[in-house]
Amino acid sequence: MLRIGHGYDVHRLTEGRRLVLGGVDIPFEKGADGHSDADVLVHAIMDSILGALALGDIGQHFPDTDDRYKDADSIELLKTVIVIAAENGYTINNIDSTVICQRPKLKDYIPEMRRRIAEACRCDISSVSVKATTEEKLGFTGDGSGIAAHAVCTLIKAGPAA
Repeated sequence: MLRIGHGYDVHRLTEGRRLVLGGVDIPFEKGADGHSDADVLVHAIMDSILGALALGDIGQHFPDTDDRYKDADSIELLKTVIVIAAENGYTINNIDSTVICQRPKLKDYIPEMRRRIAEACRCDISSVSVKATTEEKLGFTGDGSGIAAHAVCTLIKAGPAA
């Protein structure tokens, strides 16, 4: 059985925070504002997985009202979502994601993002796509006040344990 999920996340960019995308620290003068590490890419991926499972969203599983998730490492939260998927009998088939921001340029960091995400998802790196795009200086991502990400995943029913 195949399931498909879509995820979206957005965070305001602000000074005094680090910018974490795909579990990778990106050198930049601003970071994403949020309760956890505010990794929009990983948050969108987690929402796509939870959506494919019809299990709500990350706000239900990791609420920003819970101090346990204050400054949490989103890669660790993603590992928890993968456990939830496995408990429901599913594994990652593939992930396709896009980060939307005018700056910084991300192409040099994408291989490491893919590696970190694949490792957390217990899948081969060939199953994880990360892309980056600008919005030609339009909107909140184009003017540098925010950053966004979309993700789509397919899950497949896990086979019997060996």
